[in-house]
Amino acid sequence: MRKLKNLIQSPTALFSFEAAGRHLSFARAAEELNVSQAAVSYAIKQLESALNTQLFYRGHRSVQLTEAGQRFHSDVTMGLGHIHRSAQELSRSESDRNVTLSCSTAFANYWLVPRLASFSQHHPDIDIRMQTTDKDVDPAAEEIPLGIRRGNGVWPGHDAIQIAKEVVYPIASPKYLSVYGRPKSPQDLAKHRLLHLEEPYRDRPNWDTWFKAKGMDWEDNRDGLRFNDYALVIQTTLAGGGIALGWWHLVDHLVHHGLLKLVDDQPVHFGGNFWVLWPNHKPLSPQAEKVRDWLISNQESLDSGQY
Repeated sequence: MRKLKNLIQSPTALFSFEAAGRHLSFARAAEELNVSQAAVSYAIKQLESALNTQLFYRGHRSVQLTEAGQRFHSDVTMGLGHIHRSAQELSRSESDRNVTLSCSTAFANYWLVPRLASFSQHHPDIDIRMQTTDKDVDPAAEEIPLGIRRGNGVWPGHDAIQIAKEVVYPIASPKYLSVYGRPKSPQDLAKHRLLHLEEPYRDRPNWDTWFKAKGMDWEDNRDGLRFNDYALVIQTTLAGGGIALGWWHLVDHLVHHGLLKLVDDQPVHFGGNFWVLWPNHKPLSPQAEKVRDWLISNQESLDSGQY
C-alpha cells in the first residue's frame, strides 16, 4: 500500500478521474463533485504525472480517454464500486432496503445508471446493489434475488420476463465518421476499422453474425481492436476508435444525445432477447418485487430508447 500511496497520493484524484472518464467532461465532473473545473483538471494532471501516463486526449471543448485511460478507468470504476458497497455495508446494518441485481458491466453503466435517479425518486426506500461479473452467475445458487440475462427465457429454477428485444445496429462516433466517412453499404463497412467483443463466458453475436444477417460473406482477418467487456467497446467507440455493434437497449441514449451515430439504418434482430429472472423456489421480498416490476415496466423504454 505504501507504493500505491506514492503513485496515488490523494483519493480525490481517483474520484475526479472516474467522474471525468464517465462523463467525458471535466466540467460535468466538477459539477458532480461540487468543485471547480480547474481542481478536476489539476487532480488529473497530478495523477498522470504520478503514473507517467497520459489518461486523456484533450480537445478544445472535449476530452477522450486514451487507451491506457480506458483500461485504468475500468479498474478504478470497479474498485471504487467495491469500496462504495463495502462502506455502505459497514455504515448501516443490512436491511430490506438493499436489492441486489446481477448484470453485466455494460448494462449497469449504460442502462441502469442513467435511470437510477428516476428509480430513486419513485422508490426512495430501496437501494439497488449492482453485482457485475465477467460471467453470468446463478441467482438461485448465489442467493441473489434478480438477474439480467440474454437468452430464450428458460432457466431451470427461475422465472423470467422479457424486458428488451435484441436489436443491433452498427455504431460509430461523430468524430470517427467525420474522418473516415459513413459507410454506404455492408461491403463498404467491412473495409473500416471494426471493434470486436470477445467475451469468454457469454455467448454474443459478432461481426460474422451481423454480416451473415445482411446476406454477406465476411472473413475475420483478426485485425481491429478486441475486448472482453462490452463497456470497453462502447468507451472505445465513443473515443472514435472504430465501428462497433450497438445493442440498442444499451446505446439508445448515447445515440439520442448525439454521442454516437447509427452506421446502418436497418437493425438486425438476433434471437437472444434480454430478460429479468429470479429464483422461483421462494417468494421475492416486497422491495425486490418493486425492482422487478420497474424493470418490466421499462420494457417499452428499453425498446424505444426513452428513459
